Amino acid sequence: MVKLLVGHKGTGKTKQIIELANNKIENSKGSVIFINKNSRLMYDLKYRIRVVCMEDYEHVTNSDEYIGFLYGIISSDHDIETIFIDSILKHADFSLGDVPEFLDRLEDISKNYGMDFVVSLSAEQEEMIGVDFSKFEILN
Repeated sequence: MVKLLVGHKGTGKTKQIIELANNKIENSKGSVIFINKNSRLMYDLKYRIRVVCMEDYEHVTNSDEYIGFLYGIISSDHDIETIFIDSILKHADFSLGDVPEFLDRLEDISKNYGMDFVVSLSAEQEEMIGVDFSKFEILN
């Protein structure tokens, strides 16, 4: 399942996604991945969470490459339970127009590999034209 945290900058999404990830690892038998733009949050997350900093992968420049990058992560660890993606619009060259297809592709990956995604987006639901919110759980 794909779960979303939506709202403009400054509404507490990052704090909430960190709390969700830290709580998830406490009850998880598998791996938890946290993807962030940089390493700024590394020390806020529990040590068992695998933190991926997108600044280390500057050649991932669009949503297709990002999906390929996710497949690479998934192929290296078959025990992933949840992938947290903080502020997706700050990664690569994402725009609001990329969001509907990207979320649909995450939903397909979630179903095919039996894992969850939690994604934070700095935008309101009304701004995300083309997103079928009935397919996703809104966490805030």
